[in-house]
Amino acid sequence: MPTPPLTVRALLLDMDGTLVNSDAVVARVWRGWAVDKGLDPDEVLRVAHGRQGHLTMATLLPDRPMEQNHAENRGLLAQETADTEGIVPVPGAGAFLAALEDLPHALVTSATPELAAARMAAAGLRMPAIRVTAADVSASKPDPEGFLKGAAELGHPPEECVVFEDSGAGIAAGLAAGMPVVGVGPRAAEHGPTVRVPDLEQVRATRLPDGRVRLTFDG
Repeated sequence: MPTPPLTVRALLLDMDGTLVNSDAVVARVWRGWAVDKGLDPDEVLRVAHGRQGHLTMATLLPDRPMEQNHAENRGLLAQETADTEGIVPVPGAGAFLAALEDLPHALVTSATPELAAARMAAAGLRMPAIRVTAADVSASKPDPEGFLKGAAELGHPPEECVVFEDSGAGIAAGLAAGMPVVGVGPRAAEHGPTVRVPDLEQVRATRLPDGRVRLTFDG
């Protein structure tokens, strides 16, 4: 059965796993951290996707002081920002961003500004003019704060925005913000997004005469 279209006013885009495939870097850095801590690397990676690093650490090591998590995460962020080997765009990301250039959209990512800039550049993708990063929120995904701030920056109510996400934490944040969520890639399927697509090659964005954006989905 064809996927019904969505009609919205603005789009809020996650970065890692949605626009940028950074799995190789994330795996290198977090597997190393997991081994150092005696934790299961696969479980660490399952928790790490879509969250700020210090919250991943707090989830996995709940008895540690948050000050230690923040300090240790600064080191991991430096590693991740410097390591761009294997970073590539998600299929269709470049063309999708090009189609959105004159439409209301924003990047909403759990990455720092520096990490976001490094990964978007490594993937050869245009950085949206409006962006909400880890530096702009007090609560990370799955809290909806980032998506609500993105909607406010674009000047549209949450229910008229759509979220593009790949992770469980990100999908939960979008739904908690009252927004439909397009789940991108294989990780998204198990977290109940509104719509699921394998990648961005299956998505088309068209401006309607009244200024709204119609999203259609192939397949």
